Amino acid sequence: MKVFRLLWLGALATSMLADTVVANDELAKLSANPANWAMQAGDFANHRYSELSQINKSNVKKLKVAWMMSTGVLRGHEGSPLVIGNMMYLHSAFPNKVFAVDVATQEIKWKFEPKQDTSVIAQMCCDTVNRGLAYADGKVILQQADSMLVALDANTGKVVWKVKNGDSKLGAVNTNAPHIFGDKVITGISGGEWGVRGYISAYKLSDGKLVWRGYSVGPDEEMLIDPNVTTTWADGKVTPVGKDSSLKTWKADQWKIGGGTTWGWYSWDKASNLLYYGSGNPSTWNPAQRPGDNKWSMAIWARDLDTGKVKWVYQMTPFDQWDFDGINEMILADIKHKGQMRKALVHFDRNGFGYTLDRVTGELLVAEKFDPAVNWATHVDMKSGRPQVDPRYSTALNGPDVDTKGVCPAALGSKDQQPASFNPKTGLFYVPTNHVCMNYEPFKVDYVAGQPYVGATLSMFPAPKSHGGMGNFIAWDAGTGKIVWSKPEKFSVWSGALSTAGDVVFYGTLEGYLKAVDLNGKELFKFKTPSGIIGNVFTYMHAGKQYVGVFSGIGGWAGIGMAAGLEKDSDGLGAVGGYKELKNYTDLGGTLTVFTLE
Repeated sequence: MKVFRLLWLGALATSMLADTVVANDELAKLSANPANWAMQAGDFANHRYSELSQINKSNVKKLKVAWMMSTGVLRGHEGSPLVIGNMMYLHSAFPNKVFAVDVATQEIKWKFEPKQDTSVIAQMCCDTVNRGLAYADGKVILQQADSMLVALDANTGKVVWKVKNGDSKLGAVNTNAPHIFGDKVITGISGGEWGVRGYISAYKLSDGKLVWRGYSVGPDEEMLIDPNVTTTWADGKVTPVGKDSSLKTWKADQWKIGGGTTWGWYSWDKASNLLYYGSGNPSTWNPAQRPGDNKWSMAIWARDLDTGKVKWVYQMTPFDQWDFDGINEMILADIKHKGQMRKALVHFDRNGFGYTLDRVTGELLVAEKFDPAVNWATHVDMKSGRPQVDPRYSTALNGPDVDTKGVCPAALGSKDQQPASFNPKTGLFYVPTNHVCMNYEPFKVDYVAGQPYVGATLSMFPAPKSHGGMGNFIAWDAGTGKIVWSKPEKFSVWSGALSTAGDVVFYGTLEGYLKAVDLNGKELFKFKTPSGIIGNVFTYMHAGKQYVGVFSGIGGWAGIGMAAGLEKDSDGLGAVGGYKELKNYTDLGGTLTVFTLE
């Protein structure tokens, strides 16, 4: 009997290892082939870089539209399609349609449209966006708005498995793209403006069973933190977080509705088996109601992929007073810092600081402003890792029912979820940014389950005493923390960037242009698509030709006013001003536009 049990356990372990290896190897091989666009970021490290060079700085001006496709859905289209061999898999904003399209003929092979209660729309704070699909092991993974995580057969579109990731009636909805690392599907949760306590979950790719879940705030055991092993940056060194590192920084049991949601992008370092991501704002937006650092909202996390246990965590904005979510992507790259190559993690935070950390240890290497308009903090103290807040812009010091004026950046952040690109040829990061400031007035709010729990009103406007626009597209040196060049844009750049071996960098604009610039920021090409672009540029190759594509379909927080035809969004969270030049703007909805050379 003991022999049989040992044999059975051995066989089970072998099977689980085989599943992991198969999932790893398949996706790694697919992403290594630049003809595919197999992941939302192109690779596990969030580089958003392609080795394709047929389209290059010399001929990019000759790009022409190859084909177009409408999703039939209005509102914000973030993310990008995936291309696996001859098949393209597209998604839409709510109701989260999925299409499988033959890239040769543009024939729709199958379509999946989930049945979701439309009441979920009212639970989504900042438009009905969805950031895309994941693929591995013959499955297409969709994270629906109502928090249902669904695996579809890539050949037929039939449901293989599905699992509920959160209670959407309480505001626990989803906008993020799922990611597949190893044999696990990683997904987060939205709802910080509803008092949702954030978490990240790992499900088995094979059958959808929950493997682990780690919370952003609360007791150590629920965050999967070992107080003697998990470290953070403090006193100029990597040091253990200590017991109850989160609980000690909240008033009473406020952490139970404390936010720290996880709706951004995720990355994975296979060598260390660490998963990286960021957590969002604490609830509520009124800081007077939650004194303390509110750990571990607004933080960068490094977790073991297999167990979820936290190796290190670093908080960018302790005691957030401005809604500077920390969910933006973590880009893993080996870069030179003070003459030495470092295994780095680079993060462009909503708070306007670009961070470079050692991705293995969590050591803080660089923290500098990537928009010169940033004024809420003078600098980050490198010993403590804490931003040094300018009291003039402290909404906590000024208090509730006081309108704190001229805070830069706005709650949109100097960069929101729109992903940057890392080019290994130049060693630089190409970053779409917002150049927007705000007035911010907090007020007392009571928590009611399933209702908005915001507690602030704000207005946003172009950064004053600047180029007059609301965005910049920049090149950034993460080793030194300096802007290499900056290209002004009229509106926030809410599109994900793509750089290529052809020495071209692509991005989209809110007024609907796909643009291409060279490695010095010189504009080489632009084309007006049917709607504003908040999607991410991608590229693939088919039948010997390189293609570049992007979703248009305006929306998201930056474009919700235009998408809905409103001056302010329905939640009272504030809409971005400065869109008078787009008063006659026409939104033709979600459209994929694909380009190639003549």
